[in-house]
Amino acid sequence: MSKLYIVPTPIGNLKDMTFRAIEVLKSVDLILAEDTRTSGKLLKHYEISTHMQSHHMHNEHKTVEHIIQKIQSGTTVALISDAGTPAISDPGFLLTRACIDHQIEVDCLPGATAFVPALVNSGMPNDKFVFEGFLPVKKGRQTRFLLLAEETRTMIFYESPHKLIKTLMHFCEYFGEDRAVSVSRELTKLYEETVRGTAKEVLQHYTNKPPKGEIVIVVAGKSK
Repeated sequence: MSKLYIVPTPIGNLKDMTFRAIEVLKSVDLILAEDTRTSGKLLKHYEISTHMQSHHMHNEHKTVEHIIQKIQSGTTVALISDAGTPAISDPGFLLTRACIDHQIEVDCLPGATAFVPALVNSGMPNDKFVFEGFLPVKKGRQTRFLLLAEETRTMIFYESPHKLIKTLMHFCEYFGEDRAVSVSRELTKLYEETVRGTAKEVLQHYTNKPPKGEIVIVVAGKSK
């Protein structure tokens, strides 16, 4: 019976691809990629010649039913995103849910996800944590911060470099300047770094040194 494979890809370092992930991508009939140009470099590196098709946030609503029909007709499909595990702040949820609704088997391989090393690197409690992904840009942002100000578990956020300063300012405003913050940048890549300190200290650091690259922020929960 055909199935959908969810295949994580490296978040930076190409060596973080698993043997099983390579094997699956070579064996399936079709790979659904967020950006075929980005994924093309990865597939070329591992000599994977499987046909690719675009599947991203702007077209996934329209393509899900067609993909379901392909799988039902016997096509084995693998879903990848540009980096990390699909469906974690990336396309994948809609297709996974549709497969489950149609009794199609879903096999998610373990692999790279940016927030896990960032959380462990932070040195903050990781027995209980909440993953928030990207914060609302405008509508609902203040409401979200007011709610999270009472959160006692460690919090994890994804952020773009040009919005980091604004987000750190909001941490100071809603969580307090002394709240512990850890910012991991460019994980697994050449210029990987983790900056730890209070919200005020980390804000000062990136005000003086504007950030670049992919960013994960880990914030301590409110003290009980």
